[in-house]
Amino acid sequence: MGRRATDARRRLSAAGLLAVLSLTTTWTASAATAPAPGSASLTDIRVGESGITAIMTARATGGAPISPASVQATIAGVRAPVSVKPVVQARRVTTLLIDTSGSMGIAGMATVVRASNAFLASVPPEVYVGVVAFSTVPRVVASPTLNRASVRSAVAGLRSQGETSLYDGLVVALDQLGTAGDRSFILLSDGGDTRSRHTLAQTSKLLSASGVRAKAVGFKTTETQGSVLRNLASAGHGSVVAAADSAAVSAAFMVAAQALESQISVFIASPRAAGGIKFLEVTASAGGKLLSGRTPVNLSVRAAAPASSAAAAAGAPASGVRSPSRAAAAPGPEGPEGSGGAWMLSLALLTVFLGLAGVVGILASPTFVSRRQKRADAFEAYFNGSASSPADERSAVTSISASLVNLGDKVMDSRASTPKTQRLLERADLPLRPGEWAVLRVIAVVVGVAGGTVLLHGGSFSTLFGICLGGLVGAIGPSLFLKLAASRRSRKFEGQLPDVLTLVASSLSTGFSLLQALDAVARDAAQPSAKEFARALAETRIGADLNDSLDHLADRMESTNLRWTNMAIDIQRQVGGNLGETLRSTAATLRDREALSRHVKALSAEGKLSAYILIALPVGVFGFMLVGNRAYVELLWTTLIGIGMLVAALISMGIGVLWMNKVVKVEI
Repeated sequence: MGRRATDARRRLSAAGLLAVLSLTTTWTASAATAPAPGSASLTDIRVGESGITAIMTARATGGAPISPASVQATIAGVRAPVSVKPVVQARRVTTLLIDTSGSMGIAGMATVVRASNAFLASVPPEVYVGVVAFSTVPRVVASPTLNRASVRSAVAGLRSQGETSLYDGLVVALDQLGTAGDRSFILLSDGGDTRSRHTLAQTSKLLSASGVRAKAVGFKTTETQGSVLRNLASAGHGSVVAAADSAAVSAAFMVAAQALESQISVFIASPRAAGGIKFLEVTASAGGKLLSGRTPVNLSVRAAAPASSAAAAAGAPASGVRSPSRAAAAPGPEGPEGSGGAWMLSLALLTVFLGLAGVVGILASPTFVSRRQKRADAFEAYFNGSASSPADERSAVTSISASLVNLGDKVMDSRASTPKTQRLLERADLPLRPGEWAVLRVIAVVVGVAGGTVLLHGGSFSTLFGICLGGLVGAIGPSLFLKLAASRRSRKFEGQLPDVLTLVASSLSTGFSLLQALDAVARDAAQPSAKEFARALAETRIGADLNDSLDHLADRMESTNLRWTNMAIDIQRQVGGNLGETLRSTAATLRDREALSRHVKALSAEGKLSAYILIALPVGVFGFMLVGNRAYVELLWTTLIGIGMLVAALISMGIGVLWMNKVVKVEI
């Protein structure tokens, strides 16, 4: 009997222990599977006479739809009847809030384009999508629209520059989203705020009171910057995702699009006697995950009729049509910063490409002519007194380029500066005739205008300023390049002249004639002396006088020293004497002058370097500010005072350049 009682007590204890373990396991499992607070959000809440309507959005379900049968609702902890309706007819608006500061860079902008395209490809077609970009100042790039192509074009036109005005950009996005319907935004940023007039506290308060749902994507952010994004996501009853690369950003945008796709509209019947502020909690399941959304509602304020999806749909603008208030609030993608700006930018880039291709074609076309043909054409041009030749016609790649070159020849024939241009081309050793040079200058102007439009595009005045500045650079740049190339080659010839005269004197001492000595120079001297003396020797061999050929060479290379040498040769030929000794004395004199010139250059190098730095400093600072803080430097050409300051600065710089050039230039 006692043993049976003991066994019974043991069985009872084991059963109790199993019951306790079962309860503990059940409680643990239920706690583990309980929905996390805020795993879903409730937006567009409307309190009517018969109940409450709201849109339920799951934050992260992997794209799984919310099961309508699993939806349950409680008001102040009391179970309430709930029904689920399609959300298609409700007005839904989302804004892509994009960071376009300088820290994003070209790679960051490419990430923005890929992520936006992925989002637009997955977002439901009835959702209005807008774009707001923020750098130094925020701006509306595209107003909410159903036209996905215009949004893609607007995003593709974004460029990375300036500082970061995150909080101001968020305020602009809230203004764009308005106050009706389901509203959300996706924020993509790689840093904190450096420019905004608003603070984090002010922005969080506005976001929390607006009822707008937020999703923040932190692109390569630090812990400090991530905390800012978490605060904004918390205020917007949304989530934050840290993305380290482009694929993670695109995935985050896809998840946001899937959340919009899986939204449902719920209607909760509330007791008429209920009043005051009560907490509404809606739970559901999606893809095996439990979701929960909780928000306070004021049941004392009831509309005359229950809100319906049809009423919400009536407030939504038709496809492709923006409401007057929305259109007045911010320019759409048709504005200067939207698709119109993208088309202008694409046209400018195409013009730059065609201009550069034309330049390369013109410069490369003479290389398809043989060296023998070039020499024969040069002789024919010399005897005919004209720069045109059949080979030049063959150098034109197409009939269009030939027509342009012929037109350039006609224009240059009527100008008094054509002989000077021809001498500069010969001195710089550029295989171009004046007509080709004229076409090249026109192409440079076109490329300059296109480049100025690309760099300074923006408002109408900024674009006009960029066109004028680019045209001025395109008009002046080729002339400066030609003069610098000709001057550099001329100086190199002057530096080689003493060695050339020494070689001629040595050849004369060994019994060579002057023509044979010059032929040795054409064979053995360095460039450009060998080429120029070979040309002078060729002129002599076809009948020109030697002194005339050397005079032509001195004029072509603008060499004062060669003129003096030619005078010495002419005097020796008339009165007699030892030409070799005369040339040695001339070479020694030229070397002494060159040594003195280099000594003076060394002594004045510090002053020249200071002049170069003082001249380049304003230009460099202007370029840096144009890239780093464009809005700040734009005041120079968008305001009357700025234009006056810019003109005064240019005049002062011009005077300073002339003055410093006179100070550091010493004639020998």
